[in-house]
Amino acid sequence: MSGVIRNKSQRKFKMRGYSLKVEALPEVLSFLNHFPSDALDDALELLLDELHHLSLKSSILDKESVHKVVSILLEADAAVEENPSSSGSPASALRVIDAFLVPKFRYDPVKKYFHEHTGRLPIHGDASAKATLYKDRFLLLFQRLSRDPRFSTLAFDATTSEHGSCEISPIQSLVGRVGRRWIMAVISQLEDGHFYLEDLTAAVEVNLSSAKITTGFFVENTIVLAEGEMQLDGVFQVRTCGFPPLEDREKFMAFFSGLDFFGGGILTKEETLRLAELEKKAVNDMFVILSDIWLDSEETLENLETILNGYESVEVVPSLFVFMGNFCSQPFNLSFKSISSLRVQFGKLGQMIASHQRLKDHSRFLFIPGPDDVGPSTALPRCPLPKYLTEELQKYVPNAIFSSNPCRIRFYTQDIVLFRQDMLYRMRRSCLIPPSTEETSDPFEHLVATIIHQSHLCPLPLTVQPIIWNYDHGLHLYPTPHTIVLGDKSEQKAFRYTGVTCFNPGSFSNDGTFVAYRPCNHEVELSAL
Repeated sequence: MSGVIRNKSQRKFKMRGYSLKVEALPEVLSFLNHFPSDALDDALELLLDELHHLSLKSSILDKESVHKVVSILLEADAAVEENPSSSGSPASALRVIDAFLVPKFRYDPVKKYFHEHTGRLPIHGDASAKATLYKDRFLLLFQRLSRDPRFSTLAFDATTSEHGSCEISPIQSLVGRVGRRWIMAVISQLEDGHFYLEDLTAAVEVNLSSAKITTGFFVENTIVLAEGEMQLDGVFQVRTCGFPPLEDREKFMAFFSGLDFFGGGILTKEETLRLAELEKKAVNDMFVILSDIWLDSEETLENLETILNGYESVEVVPSLFVFMGNFCSQPFNLSFKSISSLRVQFGKLGQMIASHQRLKDHSRFLFIPGPDDVGPSTALPRCPLPKYLTEELQKYVPNAIFSSNPCRIRFYTQDIVLFRQDMLYRMRRSCLIPPSTEETSDPFEHLVATIIHQSHLCPLPLTVQPIIWNYDHGLHLYPTPHTIVLGDKSEQKAFRYTGVTCFNPGSFSNDGTFVAYRPCNHEVELSAL
């Protein structure tokens, strides 16, 4: 029996991306001996969740790292036995994934396979990292398009439709050819006022003035499919322009089932089925999501107190509270001189949460920095809030989680992405062509369509929104998650697009709006005070 437990433990740790040293395994087995056989899976998941929140120098776990977490859990278990009324259910169903810990995969167009990057990635990349950022984005969508039968290469004996072949032509091959062609390329501005379509082979100047476009925001840096023909002056006249078509999530999983793009670990078929059943039964689990919580505003704190009081009195408290920045009404810049007072405000927030005993004991609290919060830079992804600000809060709320922006949540089998950035305003400002109103005139729906088709949370030019070159993969949406939360100061909205649930909780400090989300059935409840 011990051999079975040993193998299961090693397999679980490997699925989470950890390797156990020989001397660390007895620590794990000793911890599991405190639990009955039917609770071993939950105990392992609890141990792995706690290890995830520990600042580890390496994914190779030694005896000291495991012993530290085991000691904390056994002490907590002993405290629960002394006071059974304070016990809560294990939070193994919920896992928060930092954007800087998301695995990086690169597509090889020759071998037609993804290779995982191994080793550390520097924050400050060299010049080649910037070029690799664009190449990786392009190849990610290109391999997706290559499996679409409408754009695959025709066989020798195949007959074309009345509209001709939709085979993708490299831009390099357009020179000297007549007739309409389909190309897949990035919109770029190589000269002031002149826009080009650029792929891995060449670039060509384009005329988009008479192009018929699909839903979405067409900005510089977006990858598009364009149908048109070369003119005598060497300009490609675009007739039709749209985003690369989406791929069904199940189809992706069939091709790349053994790769962990999301960062939540690889689930076997049996584990997926078991977790899916548990997810259906989790009808009482609810996430409460708020954006723009200005701790220096008395009105905001009073409204927050009202919300906490309301949820404290319900029969089943929410599983998770997500607090997204900004956490101050004034942006953090060189003139910002209120860091010490902001630290005090976080301490007051901790006291407020701790005064609601049921929420403190049974709910978890996730904090995500906003675009104007304290941090080393405005480049994405943003690291968690600095410990100097949050340590006072953690004294009152030990289970508080401080993660990056964006960050990811794995809830049983469901993948959820949370992103706090004022994207709508920036995308509309950067648009090259007025959005199409044929299908919708709602800007939020255009935004959702853009990021889902681009498989990227922020397809803006790097001059508009800087991105850490080596960590651009932390903003990828591939495969497409089940739920995307877009925290934005614009109007509160919810929209379901191609099976993906997307919503903006609105600005809590400005409008008093927030969202209650039930992940078991993807129900979005738009709420306001």
